[in-house]
Amino acid sequence: MKTHEIFQKLPRALAVKIFTYLQKEDKQVYKAAIQGLANQRKLRAVFIERKPPNERHAWIQAALGRPIGDGVAAHLLQAWLLSAHKEMLCQFLDAFEIPRSDDGTAETIPPAPPKEKIASAVGALLAKYPAEEVTLYLHAFQGMEGGEQWAPLGEILREDARLQLAAVAASPNE
Repeated sequence: MKTHEIFQKLPRALAVKIFTYLQKEDKQVYKAAIQGLANQRKLRAVFIERKPPNERHAWIQAALGRPIGDGVAAHLLQAWLLSAHKEMLCQFLDAFEIPRSDDGTAETIPPAPPKEKIASAVGALLAKYPAEEVTLYLHAFQGMEGGEQWAPLGEILREDARLQLAAVAASPNE
């Protein structure tokens, strides 16, 4: 699943959580995302920035959900995950002994481990972190370079009802 497809299925509440976090904690990424998306639509960024937050966030999510917004969507999602969920990323990579930096990034992704080992690591994440955030991270991991080779993770994402973005979108937590 490409990042723009993730934003198409992302629950509005989680999208707002991401945008609000970045607006407060990583203003440069937030402003750059708005600027990039506005440029794609041949708009001035100030037009978007002046919208009330609920309208602005709906517009940003819709723009990130378009194929042309995939690059901006990937950057924004990566910034949020690395900033707000470093511990979750590190726990997942450590479960497979993947060399990583302190911020939760890995230079290379090795071939996929057995499905049972992935399922165990996913279960550990779900036991410790909100399901919607785990779901978002795992779909993003699967879509990144090297992650697409993890076919067993793709199977788990398709089979486990807790890891369906559409199911998360329909959850009462929204």
